[in-house]
Amino acid sequence: MNRILMPFLIAVQFLTILPITLPVVPSRDQNAKSLLFHPLIGLAIGGVLYLLAMSHLPIMLASAAVVAMWAWLTGGLHLDGLADTTDAWVGGFGDRERTLTIMKDTHTGAMGVIAIVVIVLLKFAAVYSLIEQQQMAVLIFAPMLGRLSVLMMFVSTPYVRSGGIGSAFGDVAWQPLVAVILLYLMGLWLLPVKLALGLGLGLVLTVAFLRYIFVKRIGGITGDTLGAGIELVEMMSVILAVILGVV
Repeated sequence: MNRILMPFLIAVQFLTILPITLPVVPSRDQNAKSLLFHPLIGLAIGGVLYLLAMSHLPIMLASAAVVAMWAWLTGGLHLDGLADTTDAWVGGFGDRERTLTIMKDTHTGAMGVIAIVVIVLLKFAAVYSLIEQQQMAVLIFAPMLGRLSVLMMFVSTPYVRSGGIGSAFGDVAWQPLVAVILLYLMGLWLLPVKLALGLGLGLVLTVAFLRYIFVKRIGGITGDTLGAGIELVEMMSVILAVILGVV
């Protein structure tokens, strides 16, 4: 049981603000295996967002509450990665070492702030439209798809920093990662066929594009780029769902 429970608790502690206290210091292997639970944490976050969207609040207030809860539950972890990645991409001027150095800077620059504002604004508009269209079920799957993007990256892309929990994730063999990815993608079939196909294809194309630009600039991925990828995949999911709902 500990072989399952510990990685799960690590994932909860790492990805949410829930006050989880680990009984022992986790091993590198336990940190690595926690990656397999990331999509499950995404589904749990999505469930909270869905319930909030289903409340009887006015649509604008419900939309704002959903987006605020989305950021709060994760402690802004992925928004921080998006900001750091944006600052590094703009300020790195195409140079790998400069990009990696800026990404490690704890300060957030103007471009990083702009990226956060744009993402939050687009998510708010998409959530508002989804509630209007009565497509709130998409909110369950969007955080899951964001975290599936991390597994997809580790299947195909090297992690360029040594040390830390991110490097441990790279220890997971590709076979269980692929199995988990396929398992959770099957869950999309609970949605209408057009929406399920669109979200699946959107995920693959978004991850492929992000992988291309990450490898081209820095030779792989970092924790910050993975956080940026989660935010971008989540945004893609809700926007794509709105578009598919009106065509």
